[in-house]
Amino acid sequence: MTVGIVGLGLIGGSLAKAFKRSEDVRVLVCDVDKSIEQFAVMDGAADGALTPETLSQCSLLLLAAWPRASEDYLRENAPRICRDTVVIDCLGTKRAICAEGFALAEKYGFSFFGGHPMAGTHNSGYRYSSAHLFDGAPMVIVPPRFDDAELLAGVKELLAPVGFGSISFTTAEKHDEMIAFTSQLAHVVSNAYIKSPTAGAHKGFSAGSYKDLTRVAWLNPDMWAELFLENGDNLQRELNCIIASLGSYRDAISSGDAETLRTLLADGAARKKEIDG
Repeated sequence: MTVGIVGLGLIGGSLAKAFKRSEDVRVLVCDVDKSIEQFAVMDGAADGALTPETLSQCSLLLLAAWPRASEDYLRENAPRICRDTVVIDCLGTKRAICAEGFALAEKYGFSFFGGHPMAGTHNSGYRYSSAHLFDGAPMVIVPPRFDDAELLAGVKELLAPVGFGSISFTTAEKHDEMIAFTSQLAHVVSNAYIKSPTAGAHKGFSAGSYKDLTRVAWLNPDMWAELFLENGDNLQRELNCIIASLGSYRDAISSGDAETLRTLLADGAARKKEIDG
């Protein structure tokens, strides 16, 4: 099997390394930085460059560049993609890329799936990629339709060498709604939290709570700005919700209302227990 990977950051690089654990997988890679392409080959994560000429050789094509770059690549190269190729994007939002991908797939005859590997670190770039990043991790897939069991099973088989712990199927709309809460809101809150004037003097006074809350404050601003804006409606709804909740805590503390504050805290603790067990 030949796998093509567009974008060699943390996700693309880790996918390449994961696939290369299988002796029967050939990996071709493409990145705007050609030196990273060359290094990936030297590093043993790839067998060669993914070019317009070699694109048709791919059984699986993974789009792991930033959102606009992935969309541009797919739009430009769709006519060259073989009808037998399965294309899966690996972006953090799904509605825009799936709308583009499904339309191009129908026009040119290849298969397109939205995808989101649910693993990562606060570091970015090929240097932090790992063959084991996705071991046991969930993979979310947005299929073009849900009534073709053979098609869905085929996607699972293609992704098997990566080592995902589970593969689930959903719609682009549901994915973006959920990811606004589970990922994007957390990044915004963490990034805003660290801007407190007090943060500079935290050493010696911080432990697990500080580390947990600030881990994802260290992010790639260009990439995350694209993702936030592509999912702006869902993210704004989540932000409005947390701002309203924080206002309730602030008002209770400001007025010295211990009973209300205890109720707010108890409600939050109960909600955590209800959701996570």
